[in-house]
Amino acid sequence: PGGVLTATQLRVLSAAAADLGDGQLELTSRANLQVRGLAPGSERQLSQRLYDAGLLPSLTHERVRNILASPLSGLDERSLYDVLPVAAELDRSLCASAGLAELPGRFLFTLDDGRGDLDGIDADAGVRAANAGEAMLRLAGADTGVRVAWAGVPQVLTAVADAFLAERAAQGSSGWRLAELDDEGVLEDLDALVGARP
Repeated sequence: PGGVLTATQLRVLSAAAADLGDGQLELTSRANLQVRGLAPGSERQLSQRLYDAGLLPSLTHERVRNILASPLSGLDERSLYDVLPVAAELDRSLCASAGLAELPGRFLFTLDDGRGDLDGIDADAGVRAANAGEAMLRLAGADTGVRVAWAGVPQVLTAVADAFLAERAAQGSSGWRLAELDDEGVLEDLDALVGARP
């Protein structure tokens, strides 16, 4: 969560790339690391190594843990709020909900520390720091006008994901992204939760 790796985890990844792949680790545009050139049949060994290192905290939710956070959060004066602890809490919240394992693999969450570095990413559900006390709720890349206290951000974003799944089912849609739905139902579901309507 938040792109944080320990030195031990990085050594595990490096060894896995050398032992099981072509020796290379690649950083993707979605802030994932990829081990390339896996030898045939090495998938289980790789999965076990990653799981043992704490890099696969949920086998059921692994493809839905798509959380982008401002990479320099908390490190300089342009950061209005350190979002990395929020990323970790959101990750735990997603993994704790059995139903959210059904989220499409492209459903994306963003946590912007206020500098606007994630504004160009049309995430399905995200926040941008308004100040040190609250965040602006963004849905399908747009500011909703709703403000959320930082302590409630993981619960609100988890509720957005729940509302997306409910509305997708109600519409009989197979859409992967919030923008693919008529989002009025999602906003209605959130109305009671956040107590404000954009």
